[in-house]
Amino acid sequence: MKIAIFSDNFYPELSGISDSVVALAKELAERGHEINFYVPKYAPKDFKKLNPFAKELDLGNKIKIIRLFSFSYPAATGQSRLVIPSGLSLASIKEFKPDVIHSQLFFGVGLEALLAAKINKIPFIGTNHTAITEFARYAPIKAKWFKNLMLKYAVWYYNRCKFVTAPSQAVFDEMAEYGFRRPHKVISNPIDLKIFRPRMDDREGGAATRKEFNLSENTVVYAGRLAAEKNIDVIIRAIALAKEKVPTINFAMAGHGIAMESLKNLAKELGVEKEVKFLGTLDKQMLAKIYRASKIFAIASTSETQSMTLMQAFGCGLPAIGVKARALPEYINQRNGFLVEPGDYKTLAEKFVFLFKNPIERQALSMGALEFIQNFSAERIAGAWEEIYKNNLS
Repeated sequence: MKIAIFSDNFYPELSGISDSVVALAKELAERGHEINFYVPKYAPKDFKKLNPFAKELDLGNKIKIIRLFSFSYPAATGQSRLVIPSGLSLASIKEFKPDVIHSQLFFGVGLEALLAAKINKIPFIGTNHTAITEFARYAPIKAKWFKNLMLKYAVWYYNRCKFVTAPSQAVFDEMAEYGFRRPHKVISNPIDLKIFRPRMDDREGGAATRKEFNLSENTVVYAGRLAAEKNIDVIIRAIALAKEKVPTINFAMAGHGIAMESLKNLAKELGVEKEVKFLGTLDKQMLAKIYRASKIFAIASTSETQSMTLMQAFGCGLPAIGVKARALPEYINQRNGFLVEPGDYKTLAEKFVFLFKNPIERQALSMGALEFIQNFSAERIAGAWEEIYKNNLS
């Protein structure tokens, strides 16, 4: 099968969407399918935000990446790009002759996908990864009517698809209020459990990694964008409070974003600048080591449609503490972690203390996380996508 995947968000931009579509494509390619990516062209500085030596992905001879001219767009990562739909992909689509076009988002590249599907009469499938009202905070207009307009536009877009998926029911619930009516199904993003797995020996995590990054044995970890909607300040406040009962507590953050300076200032203000570690953007192998060197994953975001980093942490056997918002209650349960109310840093601190002081309970949740995450391996999710593609070809 030939599959054209269009995405407004792609490597090197820090994003769960980018991670998930690459993982899916790699697994599909291993099954013999051919994939063409149609994604924005990023500037050299966007690659350097990952690391000084970052370059284009080499995904093998069955996966091709076609970059579309784009403009810089202000967003949390400082890397986002905007593609003006202009039909630039049409010649490549005509040559590739895909069996299906799969759009991952509904902005400029998404419109390019819709145009290519309509002109070439190719089955059009959409995935919505986005909490639309949260994304609207980066729009040039902040008024409520503009958020509603964005929701209506997204629903208009996905109502043009033959079939639609999302990584959580919360996404469909939001769209349903605005008239979404197409056949749909919740499909998780795939997790590479060959990378994100419990450590086999100390070289893969534990004492060696803690020494390298100056982490204590009582480390809480977060990974992802450092952005306002992630509410990382709530975790820092909880760390400061928990420190009274767990003096050796640390908080490790992997990622970058426009909120970094304000978070550093908050840590200093609360007297935990030594306990709060900003690790920068890490590759997946090193991120897995950080997970394996930590004991708890924390996420206070109110914008998640799933959270790839949460799922990766589960793969490494970490229990999670999250908030009761959007998709997180669909993935965090009593067998793999705890949920607290958004913004409730006091209860979050209590959960940190409880898990650090109760290793048997922590281990039970760790085992629950490992059992839970097996349902979301790249192999299983790719199999589910093969069925969706096949069922929507005609």
